[in-house]
Amino acid sequence: MDPLRFLIFTDLDGTLLDHQTYDYTPALPMLARLRAMGAVVVLASSKTGAEIAEWQDRLGLGDCPAIVENGAALYDGSFDDRDYRRIRAVLQTLNAPFLGFGDMDDAGVADVTGLSPGAARKARTRAHSEPGLWQGTEAQLDGFLSALAEHGIQARRGGRFLTLSFGGTKAAQMEALIDRYAPEVTVALGDAPNDAEMLARADYGIVVRNDHGPGLPPLPGEDRAAEDGPGKEKGRILRTRAEGPAGWTEGMARLLARPELSGAADG
Repeated sequence: MDPLRFLIFTDLDGTLLDHQTYDYTPALPMLARLRAMGAVVVLASSKTGAEIAEWQDRLGLGDCPAIVENGAALYDGSFDDRDYRRIRAVLQTLNAPFLGFGDMDDAGVADVTGLSPGAARKARTRAHSEPGLWQGTEAQLDGFLSALAEHGIQARRGGRFLTLSFGGTKAAQMEALIDRYAPEVTVALGDAPNDAEMLARADYGIVVRNDHGPGLPPLPGEDRAAEDGPGKEKGRILRTRAEGPAGWTEGMARLLARPELSGAADG
């Protein structure tokens, strides 16, 4: 079997999917090009396994692995919600101004996410983590995070939600898949702070522009001065000019145009 040339890890919301409409159609031609090249495209998201399975079908990635619930686990089709029930039990004892998905019904999750009620139901079918909205002060947040840490619970801020879990990151799950596939080149695409470790671990990282989120500071290996056009960037990490799926396609096109990758891309 020939070695895998490209192993690509991509966030969904605000990256491969439009932040507001969840549209992905501008990325479909590039996804088709990548699959024709034999690339494995791994969805890495805060979404649940039930949600990811649906998006894999829509995007033609049903034969690829996925990273779910903000890196809390690899999706393998099974469901075990013991970790989620433990997190919810701790939250009940803290009585903090944190509105988690478990505190909302399907309509409430649909309202804060823009999902349909059916999709919101899948988003509430959680096994490993609890996303939610912080509704207190920054001072209260510090105390909340300290209290969670006493129970072994970590918190990560994404583009929209604060997500609680017992650990596990996109980068850690990414490492396991790199060991499994041993690719020649790894690429990561993301738009939010919770994607920083994934972007740092990949051979090449693409920060997809998202004017609706907190954004990402300059990252190691990024050459902000070398954004002259396709094939001319020198940094290991580049930033797109367009947002969402259009930016996703732009970033991949610019990356594949680099002289050091053109042979692998033509593959």
